[in-house]
Amino acid sequence: MECMKMKIGFIGLGAMGRPMASNLLTAGYEVHAFDVVEAAVKEMEGKGAIGHPSAGEMAGHVDVIICSLPNAKIVEGTMCGKNGVFENCKEGTIIIDMSSVAPNTTKGMAKKAAEKGIHYIDAPVSGGVSGAAAGTLTIMVGADDETFDKVKPIFDVLGKNIYHVGEAGGGDAIKMVNNLLLGCNMAALAEALTLGVKCGLSVETMKQVISVSSGRSYALDAKLEKFIMAGQFTGGFAVDLQYKDLGLALEASRDEKVPLPMTAAAVQVYEMARAKGQGREDMSSIVKVWEDLTGAKIHGEADPQKGA
Repeated sequence: MECMKMKIGFIGLGAMGRPMASNLLTAGYEVHAFDVVEAAVKEMEGKGAIGHPSAGEMAGHVDVIICSLPNAKIVEGTMCGKNGVFENCKEGTIIIDMSSVAPNTTKGMAKKAAEKGIHYIDAPVSGGVSGAAAGTLTIMVGADDETFDKVKPIFDVLGKNIYHVGEAGGGDAIKMVNNLLLGCNMAALAEALTLGVKCGLSVETMKQVISVSSGRSYALDAKLEKFIMAGQFTGGFAVDLQYKDLGLALEASRDEKVPLPMTAAAVQVYEMARAKGQGREDMSSIVKVWEDLTGAKIHGEADPQKGA
């Protein structure tokens, strides 16, 4: 079957799913849509999608199903629940889970799907809402070679950097490892900034020196000036989402018997931020936890000469 003739079902029209589904429509695909929020379906219908009252009802009308859902419990309920996707999709249907779940969750779902003649692959993403809108996401795909080749043109619409990293579960594994590093790096940056301020250093000085030294990280490049020094924590990558991703790493660590002491400590930092009501703020807002504990002034310390 020619890829452009594939009918695509999209489940989950939230902050990430909506722009991805829109890009598929723009590329010329026939897109069928479902979300528990009826207004989201109506919005996609206004753009040319075919709306459906349930995921199960939609499943029988399409060749490929993409889902972008909040967590593993919702994914499993959508796929395996009564009148769900697995009950209603055609044999040979390809299901692409772009949600962030633990690798073993995906492996279990793929096994159940295979028993029904369904191809189940994982393809979590990095790049945020802006990347989803621009079609420049990094997509990490766990799939067999044949299935990956069939859906690669779809990924090319949604992302710029497409990595086939192994069998089902591989995509979730590499994203989990990446986000473990991001979360721990951010927690370490917040601690380091606090210590520096308490030792008499300015945030601007630390930015200038660390940016060209061995302590440099993505967290410093992406979060220090734009969020912390600007004193604004809207948008970005939420504390709640980073907390969830670290939790997935701890879940995998139990399955694989791998101790993760630094990850476990970082989880508590994000838990403190959540307890303070910062769950929806950018992950860099964890600096406020350390400010409250130590009296250090970190956020909002932009260089006034730069007009920040």
